[in-house]
This record gives sequence, C-alpha cells and structure tokens, in this order.
Amino acid sequence: MAQQYDIRAMADLIESLRKDAERLKKIAGDIPSVQKNADRILANVKMLEININDVTEILGK
Repeated sequence: MAQQYDIRAMADLIESLRKDAERLKKIAGDIPSVQKNADRILANVKMLEININDVTEILGK
C-alpha cells in the first residue's frame, strides 16, 4: 500500500528551519562555533529544500 505524505507541511517546516538558523546566525555575533554550526544547519536545510521544496513546485502544492 502506498503511503501519502504531507509535502506542504514538510516544506513549511523546512522554511521555518531556514529562518530559525538564519536568525541564530544573526544573533550569534562573533561566536565562531555558533556561526559554523549555523552554516552547517543551513547546508542541511538546503539539501532538504532540494529534496522537498522542489517537489512542491512540481506538484503545485
């Protein structure tokens, strides 16, 4: 049996993750470890965007 996924909900959460990581990076100031880890988070979010958000555009959701 095929599973159904809420792609729109996933895309919304990914967008929220990006905003939160960008906000974290902005308030981190000159703390290198936070800056670097926020960059890593953003790189992972980018991969999620490629996987999920592109599908939402194709599906028109």
